[in-house]
Amino acid sequence: MPFNTALTRALGIKVPVVQGGMQWVGYAELASAVSNAGGLGILTALTQPTPEALRQEIRRCRTMTTSPFGVNLTLLPALVPPDYAAYARVIIEEGIRIVETAGNSPGPVIKQFKAADCIVLHKCTTIRHAQSAVKLGVDFLSIDGFECAGHVGESDITNFILLGRARQALGVPFIASGGFADGQGLAAALSLGAEGINMGTRFMCTVEAPIHVKVKEAIVEAQETDTELVLRRWKNTSRLFANKIAKEAVRVERESTSGKFEEVAPFVSGKRGREVFINGDVDYGVWTAGQVIGLIHDIPSCHDLVTRIEREAEETLNKASSLIIGNHQIPKTATGTVGENMNNPGAEIWGVGKSKL
Repeated sequence: MPFNTALTRALGIKVPVVQGGMQWVGYAELASAVSNAGGLGILTALTQPTPEALRQEIRRCRTMTTSPFGVNLTLLPALVPPDYAAYARVIIEEGIRIVETAGNSPGPVIKQFKAADCIVLHKCTTIRHAQSAVKLGVDFLSIDGFECAGHVGESDITNFILLGRARQALGVPFIASGGFADGQGLAAALSLGAEGINMGTRFMCTVEAPIHVKVKEAIVEAQETDTELVLRRWKNTSRLFANKIAKEAVRVERESTSGKFEEVAPFVSGKRGREVFINGDVDYGVWTAGQVIGLIHDIPSCHDLVTRIEREAEETLNKASSLIIGNHQIPKTATGTVGENMNNPGAEIWGVGKSKL
């Protein structure tokens, strides 16, 4: 059954699930499959080497789906930064209505997108940054908990608290990102006030994700503890899959007496990480993965995954709703009735706890 949230209404999608932008993963094959399944697929702009290459990828994606899809543009520190304004201009010229932004100092590109009447979803890891983004005029906030893959921020606040704070403090709708893989997670996010969820790692592990199957198999076999936090020392923390290279990077970072980034730089090369997705050697370079890997146990098609999430969320929300009863339906236990202001006489553990207060 289609959902009706602020996100589904604004984006014209059936299920409030967004496939987040992922470097070297967010190509047309994956974005179109997610959109065809009823969610929102997203191309990753900087996966393309030039703005004109992005233009061609957008056009290629349009041949693969007639459903809405978006483009991610992430602004990160670089010695030679990309021409973000040119990438944004291509996105606008190609008629993309939905844009996911993230990273440092997004004001100028958000201004570009809003002037073109785009719907902007901006990713944040703190409420302070989210409030700044609200002032820039973003339409949705993607609240990224500490569980997430990639750049986790420096506050280490997990989603249960972060989403609650977003509900209390923000004046624009938000979606939940980091730690989501199933319909139970979607139902939880909606219950906490979100209008949908953003998933990255879970979509990496689908049939259509354009990465080597051995990477997908590594995700299926992994536990939630199989990630590493790298570059904490330089306030640029990233959560990576805990392979040999990531573990060595952490060791060098911790043991370095000089604190020079040059010592760890060879281990965190983006080029080597890209090769992992092509050659399937999961230890060849670093690659991002969230703690949600512990919840992933299969490699479904995007259609099967989104359909399953939709069904699970509906079942979970219906089950939760059924737990609410009227006063005239107060249940009886074997030892008595549970009143509004009294302890359950049969709950002995409660009694033990009370006796120790």
